[in-house]
Amino acid sequence: MDKTKKAPGQLQVTLVLGLFSLLSGLSGSSTNLAMPQMSVDLGISNSAATWIVQIGLITTAILLVMFGHIGDLLSKNLVFIAGGVAFILGSLLTGIAPVFWLLMIGRVVQAVGSAMIMANSMGIVTQYFPSSSRAEALAAISMFTSVGSISGPAFGGLLITQVSWRWIFLFNVPIGLLILLFGFRTLPMPKVTRGNLQNIMQTANWRGQNLFTAGIIFFFLSGYFIQQGTDKLLIGLAVLAVGLIITVYAFIQDDRAKKPWIEPALLRNPTYMISVSILLLVMLVNAISNILLPFYLQSYGKMSPFVSGLIMMLQSVTMLVVSPISGYLADHWDRQKLTIIGLIVLIVSQVGYALYPANMNLLLIVIPIVVNGVGIGLFLSPNNALTMDSVDQSVAGVAGSLNSFARTLGMTIGISMASSLLFLQLPGVAKITPQLGNQFLSAFRNVFWIATGLSVLALFIVLYRFLKRTKKPATTAPTSTTTK
Repeated sequence: MDKTKKAPGQLQVTLVLGLFSLLSGLSGSSTNLAMPQMSVDLGISNSAATWIVQIGLITTAILLVMFGHIGDLLSKNLVFIAGGVAFILGSLLTGIAPVFWLLMIGRVVQAVGSAMIMANSMGIVTQYFPSSSRAEALAAISMFTSVGSISGPAFGGLLITQVSWRWIFLFNVPIGLLILLFGFRTLPMPKVTRGNLQNIMQTANWRGQNLFTAGIIFFFLSGYFIQQGTDKLLIGLAVLAVGLIITVYAFIQDDRAKKPWIEPALLRNPTYMISVSILLLVMLVNAISNILLPFYLQSYGKMSPFVSGLIMMLQSVTMLVVSPISGYLADHWDRQKLTIIGLIVLIVSQVGYALYPANMNLLLIVIPIVVNGVGIGLFLSPNNALTMDSVDQSVAGVAGSLNSFARTLGMTIGISMASSLLFLQLPGVAKITPQLGNQFLSAFRNVFWIATGLSVLALFIVLYRFLKRTKKPATTAPTSTTTK
């Protein structure tokens, strides 16, 4: 734990973490809505505008583990607050940028801040909350994120219509400064000498970080080629293979380094690694519906963006309701059983998507979206608590950052995989229209049957962990499985 005179109150800590999560979620969901107008104002193509979002995801994914490790060595509180500063500066630069390249620099700075915040949030929760109340704290923070995601489209639409898309980013500056001031007064800051900082920077495994950066860039770049169709499929797969090889080697190199970014014990902790792997699969599956439903509702079903946005918003609304219930149950019941129930519900939702009707029956459309929200809401809080319970507090920062990396990577893989699989089944189709009929529906359903299979795989992994635990003598309560 950081050296402090007095430990801050748990409510204040939750508010600081939650408010930054809300601001980040609000900004992220609003940015997606603003891309068409940004494309017009900046004189760039729609394809180039998508990089405004992608550059943030790539930068965050690359830096999460690094900032988690630095938080463990230096101070989780300090890195978190510094991340808030970078997020605000990046938002300001993005909001006032007169040209595209300067806007992209602003987005990178903003993403660096997001990485510093995300990498240390779970570690701070572990630092100030005991295992008995940790799941409820994580659930509360998830609620803030859900509120941001829910409010983003309406909030962003209002700003774009009444003022300018620039205020999506500029709004972060005054509000962020207020949250930052509150955070600075809530989270005690340790004294860090220049020598300590230099020692950390000079002895860090930069070779491993550079390999990891290259691997992730190749990994994301492969999606660009795969989405071009069968003509570029082999190139895309080759780039994907190169990215995977470099990324895997980066982990191997880091494991052998004198000063690794990732504590080697984490990679050899089966409870931790299972929880992280399941999270990646679940977020991958969830991202598939997030990216494909607009094609079904708007392009195929001819719904307006506003109506389709309201329908898709039901998942976040459901999660907002379910998350606090899940957090309470996770602190008073068996967390592993709760993750099993959540995954079963998630499987049901994916089957519902795979059976979506051709006639746009609203009830049949809404039910899987709500069920999906219930499944994700039941799963996340207990799984996050299990993840952080399985590690020592001294490595909570890098453990939390690796968990956030798995979440971010899962979402990004899901988006890329879903769009690639859909359009690979529709050769020569550049735009989804109602005239495609069964051709589109068949491709749409096939992707969700794959998502169902991935959900079943996640369930089998959780059941294996649960059955393995039940075979051992019960020496501790299920909610207190911390390994030192």
